[in-house]
Amino acid sequence: MSERQVLKQQIFTGERALYQAIDLDINNCTFMDGESPLKESKDITVENSMFKWRYPLWYSANIDIRNCMFFEGVRAGFWYTQNLKISGSTIDSPKNIRRCRDIELTDVSFTNGPETLWFCDDIRMKNVYARGDYFAMNCSNIKADRLELVGKYSFDDVKNVEIHDSRLMTKDAFWNSENVTVYDSFISAEYLGWNSKNLTFINCTIESLQGLCYVENLVMRNCRTLNTTLAFEYSTCDVEVKGHIDSIKNPKGGVIRADSIGEVIMEDNRVDTSNTIIETGKV
Repeated sequence: MSERQVLKQQIFTGERALYQAIDLDINNCTFMDGESPLKESKDITVENSMFKWRYPLWYSANIDIRNCMFFEGVRAGFWYTQNLKISGSTIDSPKNIRRCRDIELTDVSFTNGPETLWFCDDIRMKNVYARGDYFAMNCSNIKADRLELVGKYSFDDVKNVEIHDSRLMTKDAFWNSENVTVYDSFISAEYLGWNSKNLTFINCTIESLQGLCYVENLVMRNCRTLNTTLAFEYSTCDVEVKGHIDSIKNPKGGVIRADSIGEVIMEDNRVDTSNTIIETGKV
């Protein structure tokens, strides 16, 4: 077996500078202008380095990125790549990480990340900050711990998602999703969770205008709702809220429990009101 090659403190320019590279350790290097420098590479570790141009890692496998900087010009940085690990890094460019699988992100900041993490499978995130719209669209098998997200239309059409101890400031989150569970998190999201199936919140605080509507099998346990109005329309519910709900409208069925509810709107011409049980101390 040949020894791994080590590249230190070098500057790479030009298209496909390290095309189809295998078994490389890249340390303290700079990738300047030139597309696809590590396209179709395999078994690569990159540490303490900078990337400044487009498409650096496409169709690659077994990639370990540590303490690196990806500047704004690195658009569409990681596509069609398998077994991708990124840690301690800042990515300041959009449309990153698409159609990849087996992804591990630890202590990563997506400071300019619209349309990031699309059509990916098997994702583990820990201490990730992301700013940008349409985060994690069409992904499956996601586990996230301490995710901070700022951006609209996140987690659209995702499946099999588990999120812990996170803060999500996002509009239209979890639309068209299936099998999503969120624990111990704060979520501020207009129109939260529409058209989803098997959506669960445990020990969460939620703010949502007209949220949690059109949900098949909505479960909430020990949650709080702040500034949340016209909730649960056409949803089947098993809801337990500690505190006050401002208003609910036309739930399709199930049980809703809260300490108090500001307004209940139930229209016989819209839903069968006998399908819903509302338990509260005060309306």
